Amino acid sequence: MEHFTIATVAEKSPDFRRVLWTGEKTQLVIMTIPPGGEIGEEVHDGIDQILTFVSGAGEARVGGETRDVAQGDLVVVPAGTKHNFVNTGPNPLVLYTVYGPPEHADQVVHHTKEEADAAEAAGEDEPPTS
Repeated sequence: MEHFTIATVAEKSPDFRRVLWTGEKTQLVIMTIPPGGEIGEEVHDGIDQILTFVSGAGEARVGGETRDVAQGDLVVVPAGTKHNFVNTGPNPLVLYTVYGPPEHADQVVHHTKEEADAAEAAGEDEPPTS
């Protein structure tokens, strides 16, 4: 059994992205977006994503719509939908997200967005294959 007090674990992580758990069909990831930062506009073909916000304030931009997000909000991003999440507040925007199927390498940690982007560009952040 895997057990996480997810809000506490997410709040304690200073890393841009940290994969906590990877299964055959889903993956649990925590993220911390610094003030003024963003995830970056992207599309995940064939991968649904559910994001739950733990703390901070931000903006969800999904499929051409924009909404404010804060603690307790949940946003669903269906596969193939263009999206971005931007920190609009003075504190880190902390969230956890579930991908289905997995999107990132198992147990990967990216301390910054720049590190994450470089790993993706180099092909070093590929999800496990079955």
